[in-house]
Amino acid sequence: MQELMVDFITSLDGYGAAEGWPGWWGLQGPDYLAWLAEQPERYYTILMGATTYRQMSGFAEQLDAPEVDPASEEAASIEELANASKVVFSSTLQEPLALPNTRLVRGDPVESVRAMKADESTPMRTVGSLTLCRSLLQAGLVDRFRVVVFPVITGRTGSDRIYDGYPDVALEMVANRVFDGRIQLLEYIPTVLAGPPAEPTTA
Repeated sequence: MQELMVDFITSLDGYGAAEGWPGWWGLQGPDYLAWLAEQPERYYTILMGATTYRQMSGFAEQLDAPEVDPASEEAASIEELANASKVVFSSTLQEPLALPNTRLVRGDPVESVRAMKADESTPMRTVGSLTLCRSLLQAGLVDRFRVVVFPVITGRTGSDRIYDGYPDVALEMVANRVFDGRIQLLEYIPTVLAGPPAEPTTA
């Protein structure tokens, strides 16, 4: 049974992006970038929804623009993603897909991922895809929940609120690390809860 990891980068207040801000909120440092280089996308099957796929495809198209530095960190990250094995869940996208190494699945994502966990030869992780991640977590299919928290609050410009609509989830921490003295990685084993725990009884 292959492992599935939900993987997010967020601001401190739980946004996945912010209008007008650069990638990684402009706060990436050498420690974080070195760690990213040690986590190559090609070792995973990458799962995403249609919205994230369109964003990634747009970023990949921009790599050929003359003003884009092909040696930049963001360009290298997009190129690594383009070369990875990917699955996109969508009822609206049409083949052929622009991003290479991408398989289109039109069926129910939860049941498809359940089968993939049994049949795939590599572990899986998500990129973006808030609705997909929420559905997979609610179905109990997520083995690891990894969050990289950047030290910024984007209350006015933030977009993509990550945890809206989530169930209650207990998180057992299994790894943590600080990059460049400011970026925090937190990795958990999640357990979806039916509701708040009962208060302990007193004798």
